[in-house]
Amino acid sequence: MDAVILDWDGTLVDTLGALFRANVAVLATHGLPFDEALYRRHYAPDWRVMYARLGIPPERLDEANAQWLAHFDGGREIRAFGGVGGALRRLVESGRRLGLVTAGHREIVEPQLDRTGLGDLLPVRVFGDDLPVHKPDPEPLRVVLRELGLADRPEAAVYVGDAPDDMRMARAVGTGAIGIASILGDPEELRAAGASVVVPSVAAWVDDVLGATPGAPAEP
Repeated sequence: MDAVILDWDGTLVDTLGALFRANVAVLATHGLPFDEALYRRHYAPDWRVMYARLGIPPERLDEANAQWLAHFDGGREIRAFGGVGGALRRLVESGRRLGLVTAGHREIVEPQLDRTGLGDLLPVRVFGDDLPVHKPDPEPLRVVLRELGLADRPEAAVYVGDAPDDMRMARAVGTGAIGIASILGDPEELRAAGASVVVPSVAAWVDDVLGATPGAPAEP
């Protein structure tokens, strides 16, 4: 394994609560129900697809997006999951190259990368508004592989994410697929989408790969 490419929301950072609350507010404005089960069932990395699945008519999608931006608070609430920073540093120190493929838009995620201190560890990035296609389309992951010099050796990389479409994208490209259990990532659904393993966190997976750090407390 020469490279590890990761998702952002729900994988490295604990933003799913803020994302969920913003979606609840938007859907309520449109008189539509929304809960965790509906979120998991209708989730798509392309927000337009998800909102259409949830019942927002095409002519009101831009309105819904503006409402979402007004409700989403990803600044004050953003934090990395426990052990993520140390886990990524261990991967870098072991010689692995790191990258990021996220459905989040650049203007939202880049400030979060700075606030969490993870930006320097993830130098190669593709955001959700960089390309006209979205996960599970393989192109976002292929762009990062090209920048990492692994376009012709995708099997030398793994992609780590918390949604079934993350796993589908990884399998379509030929990288390994590591699932992180989350609101969006039911373990059985992640496995059905192609995950070779499902773990509770990135830190736990890195401990599996590199061995637990001596003296480090176990994750709750």
